[in-house]
Amino acid sequence: VQLVESGGGLVQPGGSLRLSCAASGLSFSSYDMDWVRQAPGKGLEWVSRITSTGTYKDYADSVKGRFTISRDNANNTLYLQMNSLKIEDTAVYYCATVGPPYRGQGTQVTVSS
Repeated sequence: VQLVESGGGLVQPGGSLRLSCAASGLSFSSYDMDWVRQAPGKGLEWVSRITSTGTYKDYADSVKGRFTISRDNANNTLYLQMNSLKIEDTAVYYCATVGPPYRGQGTQVTVSS
């Protein structure tokens, strides 16, 4: 199983980024998927979840209204559109399966002026 995140980078407050997570080695369309993040010196924080079909989505209060999770099951890819980014969104972002503990290597998002 491989989950490979991409799309991170340095962005100014108020900016946007779109993260991607390419999945292989698993039946991607069968899994609910999460985005989680880890800020410097802090533990893992759950960010968002999407069900296997994309029907149901949920967000942490800290990102609700600013982030949008989506998926393309035909291309085995998970996305996280992040708008109105804040300095406190700075973290390594990981995609992960719900259930079996598969997680990618992460992509760094830095929000700074």
